[in-house]
Amino acid sequence: QVQLVESGGGLVQPGGSLRLSCAASGSIFSIKSMGWYRQAPGKQRELVAAISSDGSTNYADSVKGRFTISRDNAENTENLQMNSLKPEDTPVYYCNADLVFPGPIRYEDTYWGQGTQVTVSS
Repeated sequence: QVQLVESGGGLVQPGGSLRLSCAASGSIFSIKSMGWYRQAPGKQRELVAAISSDGSTNYADSVKGRFTISRDNAENTENLQMNSLKPEDTPVYYCNADLVFPGPIRYEDTYWGQGTQVTVSS
């Protein structure tokens, strides 16, 4: 069964750091784009950062210079290093990946993790 599993959320004081990780498991041929999204209660899910298979990255303006996304193609994992955290960085974070499955037809689909809570508070 293919799934994305996140880890690393928690409580941190303003100005602190957290590192989120996401691991894809199951029968996967390859992974195209991977990303992190976040969603506050009553708000739409928003893109935080994304990284393509060639390593090019894209960040939301609100996190540029503070967050860094990375991936390990051999391990099918991605990470989000979050520094200088602010209270507005608080919501639930979801990892996301565009997966390619093995077979004569390279079926593709987008998967989401279950979400991990990040709370930035003093």
